[in-house]
Amino acid sequence: MSVLRRPYVLFVALLLLVAGCSAGAAENSAPRGAAGPESSAGSATASSASPRTAPAPPPAEIPALGPQTRAQIPAEARQAVVATGDGADSNRSVVVLYTRDDPATGWRPTAGPWAAHNGMKGWTEHHLADDLRSPVGVFGLTDAGGRLPDPGALLPYDEEPRFAVSGEGFLGEPLDGSFDYVVAINYNRVSGVSPLDRTRPLGAERGGGIWLHVDHGGPTQGCVSLPEDRMRELLRTLDPARHPVIVMGDAASLRR
Repeated sequence: MSVLRRPYVLFVALLLLVAGCSAGAAENSAPRGAAGPESSAGSATASSASPRTAPAPPPAEIPALGPQTRAQIPAEARQAVVATGDGADSNRSVVVLYTRDDPATGWRPTAGPWAAHNGMKGWTEHHLADDLRSPVGVFGLTDAGGRLPDPGALLPYDEEPRFAVSGEGFLGEPLDGSFDYVVAINYNRVSGVSPLDRTRPLGAERGGGIWLHVDHGGPTQGCVSLPEDRMRELLRTLDPARHPVIVMGDAASLRR
């Protein structure tokens, strides 16, 4: 009987040996803790290698304007005429027109720079009648007019013979034609009326009648003056739907 049982015992032992090797091979082929292609470790590696989207650049600002000046520009303004004086006591300045089509991209220059004149004695933050200085600040541009017919202005235009002017300027230059085209600067005035309107909300002592007008080759009493062709260009460009403003002052004041 013992002779018959030995082959059976040997067969069982051989079977157990083969099964044990297979189990060990399976464990060795995928050891515990190893990261497979679908594991979280593999996903983190792939994520870190993928390109990242760069943040959008901030909106472009009007150069040479400081935070206080920028804060005065209304959020709805899409056009800004920037008149920058050479110095606090200078009567020469430079004008550039900026446009903001998309608030996300910011401001861009669209016309200029143009040489201009301002008040005979320069600039002031507290303008008074007859001080011969131009007021510093940000003011709306809502109304236009002139002695000559409307050249295609988008702003309301008042053609009126009373815009005629004569005499001589501070340098002896003739003033004829200075008010052929004007845009009222909303300093101490009521918007929505002719530039000729003399209503002064701050009082007569604070001056008024501050305009953009045709340059006569010399300093002004407080206005900003540009060559005639530039005035026509502005009149055809300033759009009430874009809420245009003028940012004006000497360079140091505008940097604040």
